[in-house]
Amino acid sequence: MKVLVTGGAGYIGSIATEQLIESGEEVVVFDNLYQGHKAAVHPKAAFVKGDLADRKAIDAVLAEHKPDAIMHFASHTLVGESMQKPFLYLGENVTNGLNLLQSAVEHGVLKFILSSTANLFDQPERMPIDESERIIPGSPYGESKAILERMLYWLDRTAGMRYACLRYFNAAGASKTRGEHHDPETHIIPLVLEVALGQRKDFAIFGDDYPTPDGTCVRDYIHVIDLAQAHILALKALDQGSRTYNLGNGRGFSIKELIDVAREITGHAIPTRVVGRRPGDPATLIASSDKIRRELGWEPKYPDLYTIMDTAWKWHQLRPEGYPE
Repeated sequence: MKVLVTGGAGYIGSIATEQLIESGEEVVVFDNLYQGHKAAVHPKAAFVKGDLADRKAIDAVLAEHKPDAIMHFASHTLVGESMQKPFLYLGENVTNGLNLLQSAVEHGVLKFILSSTANLFDQPERMPIDESERIIPGSPYGESKAILERMLYWLDRTAGMRYACLRYFNAAGASKTRGEHHDPETHIIPLVLEVALGQRKDFAIFGDDYPTPDGTCVRDYIHVIDLAQAHILALKALDQGSRTYNLGNGRGFSIKELIDVAREITGHAIPTRVVGRRPGDPATLIASSDKIRRELGWEPKYPDLYTIMDTAWKWHQLRPEGYPE
């Protein structure tokens, strides 16, 4: 199978590309390199530099490479930024996704995997969060993914698009050759590890007065390789129909717990300071993955936070400055 991976030079997309190629699939990466890195693209993947805002560029890559399916990772993904720049998310995330979907339908590419988010659930009634939970997005970022999910629902009914929406919150960890590098960095584990590497003096905790056991936010962390494998399993299941899955380990860890694990692994004190809460941050998000485990046999190989953190630390030690530009 040939798969077009949008955002395949980014963190999750590059490792999904790696896992696809290792499983014997052919991959075309489409990325504008705004947040991605050419050095992260697997050498066996075809690379096309292009922007989803450009319909002609999307049409050209689909016409030339004729993929059988699309995995869509390319997106603005920061909850906090989306609260400050709502039009960037409600605009570009939605219109770029629409461009991709419209082009896909016109070119007959009717298998689609959407990288979605647990930020669809700002006020969950149950924890862990399963697929029956009501959707109340927690930010314009979450709203943009909810809109794309609804687009896919209607394209299934009107155009025969078979899709899977995979909702997860904190992708973490690294493979042996690919890891997390953003500029500026905003994700929690690389920020913590930058303190251990001596690249920043401390780590800022955004609020310690949440209704959680230690007052800091609780999140479900999922290893990026396990996440990529879930995408591959979902892709192979599309012939049996569209589907939606929540992805997580089923256990949450607080910010303070995560920092304690990082201290143990790195041997560094990792000083912290408490600052104000960020808008759009729920107190607790833990995803249930019972449905995908039951239906597709997905089983995380790296379920514990220690292992997830350790793989990230090893990658950051090898590449303390991240990918070369």
